[in-house]
Amino acid sequence: MRRDPFGGRHRQQPSGGRRGINPRFIILLLFAGYGVYYWFSNQSVDAVTGESVLIDRNLSIEDEKTLGLQAYQEILSQERPVDPDSPIARQVRGIAERLVDKVPVVEQALAAENGQPAPTFSQGFAWEVNVIESEQANAFCLPGGKMAVYTGLVPVARNENAMAVVMGHEIAHALLRHGAQRMAQQKLSQVGQMAGAMSGMDPQQQQMIMAAMGYGYLLPYARKHETQADEVGLMLAAAACFDPQEAVPLWERMSEASGGQAQPEFSSTHPNPGTRIANLQSLMPKAMEYRERFCSPAQAASGQR
Repeated sequence: MRRDPFGGRHRQQPSGGRRGINPRFIILLLFAGYGVYYWFSNQSVDAVTGESVLIDRNLSIEDEKTLGLQAYQEILSQERPVDPDSPIARQVRGIAERLVDKVPVVEQALAAENGQPAPTFSQGFAWEVNVIESEQANAFCLPGGKMAVYTGLVPVARNENAMAVVMGHEIAHALLRHGAQRMAQQKLSQVGQMAGAMSGMDPQQQQMIMAAMGYGYLLPYARKHETQADEVGLMLAAAACFDPQEAVPLWERMSEASGGQAQPEFSSTHPNPGTRIANLQSLMPKAMEYRERFCSPAQAASGQR
């Protein structure tokens, strides 16, 4: 009991009345709402795959190409391209030219299969390829059409058909705007991290949530990108008169080159070699159909466009 200022007495009200909503829950709810809004408001249909994809609408195509050019210039300032007149540089440029020449018809054909108009994203690409001196068995193609092949890939590829499969795969990543999709995914990840930090979660809880997001969303999405690039790249190589059947022994050699030490698929950004080879084998009839459709007998005989 307590005495009031006027000398009267009354009973103290029992504690444990109605409680308000936990502010942490409100913070999480607001961030979750923004994440859902961002996801649905930035969806678009990729004509080549026919699937709905997440690309930030504030990222213009020109911005994407500018970012690709900046990254390319930075890489070339740090890496050492081989002499552009060397035999390997000329051979790689020749492969790239044949692949790039078939980009419009392959994009149109794949988009037509999905009932979509042909995409125009790659029309403004300023295609360029360099060969970089390195032991890496790798290659890349950035938004805007800037490509590089590392010399370490040459002994693994062994022939121009296999090299075309790899380069077609990398070109496909740029055509499908996988870089822009990864940027949007990173933004969602940052939203999740901010939500965890501002809601008062301890570091261990935040780490568990981000790990769950990685295994349940980010890594499967990355593997999906690889599978999509395998298909589009294989069609490009076939249409450009290369032998798509070289894809299977190529990935067998790639697996051998890594020492067979691939991590479990669920924790990797890439399908394991067995999955990848099985997918490529299932695509081979379609690739051979594209080769017959877009590679004339004269082109096939001469190995030229």
